[in-house]
Amino acid sequence: MAKITIKELESLTANDAGRILREDGNLAGRISLRKDGVSVSFFYRYRWGDQNKEYACGSWPRKSLTDIRKARNQARALIDEQINPNEQKKTAKAQAYAAANVEAEHAITTKVQTLTVQDLASAWLLDGVARKDGNAELQRRFNKDLFPALGRTAVNNVSEHDVRALIRTVVNRGAHRQAISFFADLTQMFSWARKRQPWRALLVEGDPTELVDISPLIPADYEAERSRILSPAELLELHTRFQQMTADYDALPAGQKYDGIRPLKKETQLALWISLGTLCRIGELLQAEWKNVDLDQQTWFLPSENVKGTRGKKQDHHVFLSPFALHFFQELKILTGDSQWCFPNKLDDGHVDVKVVSKQVGDRQARFKNRKALSRRCHDDTLVLADGQNGDWTPHDLRRTGATMMQALGVNLDVIDRCQNHVLAGSRVRRHYLHHDYAEEKKCAWNLLGDRLSAVLSSTYKHPPSESMLSFPAYAATGSLPLLAPTPN
Repeated sequence: MAKITIKELESLTANDAGRILREDGNLAGRISLRKDGVSVSFFYRYRWGDQNKEYACGSWPRKSLTDIRKARNQARALIDEQINPNEQKKTAKAQAYAAANVEAEHAITTKVQTLTVQDLASAWLLDGVARKDGNAELQRRFNKDLFPALGRTAVNNVSEHDVRALIRTVVNRGAHRQAISFFADLTQMFSWARKRQPWRALLVEGDPTELVDISPLIPADYEAERSRILSPAELLELHTRFQQMTADYDALPAGQKYDGIRPLKKETQLALWISLGTLCRIGELLQAEWKNVDLDQQTWFLPSENVKGTRGKKQDHHVFLSPFALHFFQELKILTGDSQWCFPNKLDDGHVDVKVVSKQVGDRQARFKNRKALSRRCHDDTLVLADGQNGDWTPHDLRRTGATMMQALGVNLDVIDRCQNHVLAGSRVRRHYLHHDYAEEKKCAWNLLGDRLSAVLSSTYKHPPSESMLSFPAYAATGSLPLLAPTPN
């Protein structure tokens, strides 16, 4: 039987499909027609026990005729050794498959072992946490403090010492509250990671944040919960400071204004007084829209989506504007009344950032900020009050100040809570049956506060009592407001 030649194979056409070519040594090839042309599948026929078997040797032209014959010869040699070539091929494939799996698992393990803190943070920000701001503050904090220090560190190499070093870095720049919040974020992230693969496999030695006690890292004299309130003298000083700064700046010649100290932006000044007079959170105020402010009815509506909430619960809030608060809203209306927003951003396509007022106030109390002057930001002490004896103050301290003033005026604590839009605890039965909205009591309380603040800012407390004052026992019993006079400057 003649050998099959390359020339013979190359001469095959579609008409030869189905034919079988044969040559010595039990090698045969079945001709077929495929999309890429004529193909010949070669096989070696052998007898194993009482059965005829076929061993696939490869297909021409994908495999050369020389290699096909080599495969046939190897199969024949196995048979001579009493090894079934087909079984040997299955075993070899299984071994190759197992080896490939081991290699793939090793590659995956190697890749997992090299996952970094930045990889973990990215996964957590995407799937593990959803803050109201779209995680923007978390991303900013991580970019500033986490990634530069530990971003490229493998997750399984992070130790408790690394976590402490991170917190100390923030503490050392005087940002104690940020340090506490940052540690809480890290704790939440690692807690999420240790419950999920592939991160769980990297934390077999434990969660590094669990071994860190943040208390020794924070100065002993730091109060996690601020208790700062502004005294009447400080409120008057702030009011006078705003007026003086504006007057001094306006008096500068045009060529000197660039080097002069600019007063706090007028909208920011108004925001501070409104926050003080309504007890609202500054961030809630900065999101306000004019459609929710009725100057004629002296009301301001805060929808629940703009409210921070208490214990995870949110509720709409209705504020009755005292003459004090109304006055500053009216001034604001003149400045931004053409916008949808009470405090529009520069593009007027939304409200300003909810932290802008806090940043502006903080920038002007530089002595309390352990940081370098930031580009295009103020860095002075023009808003330090009482020569700094009482520490720095924040916009949120005004909310506490107003609430404390209400308390001193004899306002019921439940009414103060409602003026602050606190979600009050209570049984479900009580909430179901008791629906009094305390509207009159709240209106009276805000008016009392407004009268008190008006007196403070005018540096006099002697004025005719308003109806709101007469309705409270604290005034009716004494004929005067139970408050201290301001300390002389």
